[in-house]
Amino acid sequence: MCMKISTFFAALLLTATQTFGQTPCSTGRYASNVYSTINTTSNITYGQNNSWSGANTTLKLDFYEPQGDTAATRPLIIWVHGGSFIGGSKLDGDVATWSQEFAKKGYACASIDYRLGFFPIDSANAVKAVVRAVQDLKAAIRFFYKDRATTNTYKIDTNHVFVGGSSAGAITALHVAYLNDPCEIQDYLSAGTIANLGGLEGTSGNPGYSTKVHAVVSGCGALARYSWLEAGDVPLCSVHGTNDGTVKYNRGVVNPGTPLMYLDGSRMLHERACAVGVENTFYTFPNAPHVPYAGSQAYMDTTLNFIRDFLLKQLGCNDTDLQPANDWMETANLYATNYCDGSPVDEVCATSGLAENKEMKLLVYPNPAQNDVQVKWGATLNMSIELYDFAGRRLVQENVVSDGYILKRGNLQVGTYVLKLTDKSGNTLVKKLIFN
Repeated sequence: MCMKISTFFAALLLTATQTFGQTPCSTGRYASNVYSTINTTSNITYGQNNSWSGANTTLKLDFYEPQGDTAATRPLIIWVHGGSFIGGSKLDGDVATWSQEFAKKGYACASIDYRLGFFPIDSANAVKAVVRAVQDLKAAIRFFYKDRATTNTYKIDTNHVFVGGSSAGAITALHVAYLNDPCEIQDYLSAGTIANLGGLEGTSGNPGYSTKVHAVVSGCGALARYSWLEAGDVPLCSVHGTNDGTVKYNRGVVNPGTPLMYLDGSRMLHERACAVGVENTFYTFPNAPHVPYAGSQAYMDTTLNFIRDFLLKQLGCNDTDLQPANDWMETANLYATNYCDGSPVDEVCATSGLAENKEMKLLVYPNPAQNDVQVKWGATLNMSIELYDFAGRRLVQENVVSDGYILKRGNLQVGTYVLKLTDKSGNTLVKKLIFN
């Protein structure tokens, strides 16, 4: 009787497991290469749209899955290649490797082509290229939601849809995850231009289906504005080299051969995610160039292990990390920015992945102020004081050992500023300060 009951419950567990797309974490699936052979279905059409020049473009993807997999559903990772939005393909070595390696672990993976090209080479047209890529990635996401709701050819667990990419592909994935309102890019493109492009959802295919993703993986990527990452957003995994000359590790001008525009790199996004409580993990490659994993097996192994650890947590597994996060480098230099409604972003930043120091009770008064401002933190500390204007220029930098500080207004003009305090341990508090 006991054997029969045990067998019954084992079968029930297996059925439930297959229904929800996850075998128990203890089986090793998703944590290790439990499959040795991968089936690849090439050139699946997932949509179509017009290119930057007006030519009709068929959008295709390659689908990777474990050979012999009997699970009813599998988590999906959609990978997006790099190439500065002017080159590259779904067959590029980094995304093809990621697709193969994670399929061996039991995931379903897709590597997509998307519309490339823009001219003239300037910031406005570069933003249009990003929007087109975002639209195409969303069409690919909808393709799999539609398949799940209809033919279920690809057996996707739509509770675990992840997107990721390398370089331009990471930029695309990040904007799919965190750019959710056309007004956020109104500094770059008018509402009419965005509408003419098809909006942020686009018209690349599979209308009416979800574009919801559950986490994002960024290999040397960036956002146009770090403030687009907000409380409640999906988890983020980032890797980046400190000597990246194309997409800057911190904040800087993206330069794929021609300087285009400022972007906020992985260091800024990590700082922002910590500040607003978004789950994130960040690995820094000291002194490494752009996409170092593309040319080095050691970097690739580190990257694969780091992403593996992150995705396991998204699936609810508690396996020991193969590649723990390391210490970030450089200070994330804050700058003032606004939400869509025009209100300033009230920055409260954290460092080293830690929450703000709750022992530092920051008082800033009066605020708004007409003259000097009192800054109190309640205990004698070695404190760095910095003040930035809306253009990101540092106007004040002083170090004190005290329980407070008087910020002299001096010649500071009417406006909004960012006051940043950093203690000896690196804990950071940031406060919006207004002078009338």
